[in-house]
Formats: sequence, structure tokens, C-alpha cells
Amino acid sequence: MSLNTQRATHIAQVLTEALPYIQRFSGKTLVIKYGGNAMVDETLKNSFARDVVLLKAVGINPVIVHGGGPQIGELLQRVGKQSEFVNGMRVTDRETMDIVEMVLGGQVNKSIVNLINNHGGRAVGLTGKDGSLIFAEKLQMSGSADINPSELIDLGHVGKVASIDTSVIDMLIHSDFIPVIAPVGVGKDGESYNINADLVAGKIAEVLQAEKLILLTNTAGLLDADGQLLTGLNAKQVNELIDDGVIYGGMLPKIGCALDAVQSGVTTAHIIDGRVQHAVLLEMFTDEGVGTLIRGGGR
Repeated sequence: MSLNTQRATHIAQVLTEALPYIQRFSGKTLVIKYGGNAMVDETLKNSFARDVVLLKAVGINPVIVHGGGPQIGELLQRVGKQSEFVNGMRVTDRETMDIVEMVLGGQVNKSIVNLINNHGGRAVGLTGKDGSLIFAEKLQMSGSADINPSELIDLGHVGKVASIDTSVIDMLIHSDFIPVIAPVGVGKDGESYNINADLVAGKIAEVLQAEKLILLTNTAGLLDADGQLLTGLNAKQVNELIDDGVIYGGMLPKIGCALDAVQSGVTTAHIIDGRVQHAVLLEMFTDEGVGTLIRGGGR
């Protein structure tokens, strides 16, 4: 068998393996939190854009929610403003919020839209302020348990999701567009709020009753104590891993977001390695996948 024939046969096998997944998920909605290395490495950026365009082409409805922490930090540094964090959250005064909105809603959002469109997609950029998509409340953070737990820390324009109005997302999906959403919400006072992108993606997935929530990370997924990838977990198993200390630190918020989603009607949540080319397609359309899959309940 020639090399060309071997390659063609391999491609045919890949397509055959993907077919039942394409059939199963056609017409379903998929919410993807896009961030980390996948968002800054040129090869991975193009890989992600092609994945999204292919998903739409086979009848799946991707909704993209993106972060932009490094880009915000870079611009703040350029204008001579120091970034300050409390428990991993960026303290956001009015001036910083202006920069956050400019970076997330302008620079980062439009670059993702442009990239998807350059690969043959039809993407439209939004912030949570468009169409009153994300209604936000000011996030109140308590002091640390060992210092002053009763003290409330003012993080400024840092918010949490109070409610989601999916009207504009529904309109775009039904018009064959791909929504690309920056996690900026608006409060009852008309003020803008910076919201964690994982939380926004999770809440949007819940309200849309999405088939899947996919969180792109800079890790392979959930690992056990021996460094082996864990997948096919249910909520009960994940909580046991948290209690045993296997899941800790920076992975806890992502796991919390995934658990909330699957316990609120999202069929499955996935934590996948955004450092792998075509990670979304590999997780969606292959038997092995490339990350951790989480289901609700004790299934």
C-alpha cells in the first residue's frame, strides 16, 4: 500500500469514527470557554478557529465565551497601572474597568471574530451588555479564614452573573452565526462589571440547556495522584476527589463551574487541554477524547 493510500485510508477511518458523534450532536448547542495557551499561540489559535467552523458546518451550534487576563495585564502595564489581585481576582477600579472593556470587548473579541471569519465562519462579537445578555451584580468577597473572615473586600467592578437573557444568542444561532462573547456584564445601575469567563460560560450553558460545556485549560484535565488522566466521572466521584484532596488549588473553580453546569441540566462538561491542536474536535468526535468528561448525578 502506497503512502498516499495509507494516508487516505487513515483519513477515512477518522471520518468513520467521527460520524456517529456528528449525528448525535447535530442541532445541539455547545458552549466553549476559550482561553489559556490556545488563545495566544498562533498555531493553536488557527486550530481552534478551524474546529469552530467545522462544528458549525456539521450542524452543531458553538457559542464561544473568552477570557483575556494576560492581554488586560499587558495593557495595564503599558499605561503604567499596577495589577492587583485578591484570591486570584483582579481588583478593578473604574479606570481599570475601562481598560478591561476595551481589551475584552474590543481587541480580544474582534480578533477572535476575525480569525473565525477568516477560516470561513460567520462569527459575531458581543459583550454581556449587548441585548442585555448578562445582568451582573457586584461580587462581595469575604476576608480569608485565618485573618478576618467577616471583613468584606471591595474588588471594585468585579461582578457575578445575576441572570442571562439568551435572546440575542438565540437570534444569532438561528441565523447561522457563531456568537463570540466577552464576559462583561451590566448592573442595575448601568455600571460595567468584569466577570470570570468560566462562570459566564457555565451560566450560559445552563440557561441554553447546552449539550456540552467545554473549558479549555493549560492542563491535560483532571489528574489523579499518580498523574493519570481521569475521565467519565460523575458529580459524586468528583466531590469525593475534592474531599480526598486530589482536586485542589486553581482547578477547584473550574471543577465547581463544571459541576454546577451538569447539575443544572447541561448533559456533560469537559475540561480539556487547549495546548493540543484541534483539542475540541478530538474531544467531540473521537472515542478516546483529550480531556476529562464530567456527567451529572451518579450516572
